[in-house]
Amino acid sequence: MILPKKQLSLNESLFGFGAFLLEHIGTPISVDDLWEYYKNSYDTQKYPVKFSFDQFIITLDYLYIVGAIKENERGLLCYEAA
Repeated sequence: MILPKKQLSLNESLFGFGAFLLEHIGTPISVDDLWEYYKNSYDTQKYPVKFSFDQFIITLDYLYIVGAIKENERGLLCYEAA
């Protein structure tokens, strides 16, 4: 489920979902605001796959583990390089 494969499209994988979320973490953002952004994107069909909040958190964990995001001193998510 993390990586796409023959039966799982990129959008359905946590890898693809993480890439979608990273597009919106250009500026520091709270977890709640990022979740709202995803829900609005799903509702307006900007992102075609429905994920649960648990899958959202697993995706954030994955992004943190691979070093793509970090938590800043104010508790907001941002790029690790920032």
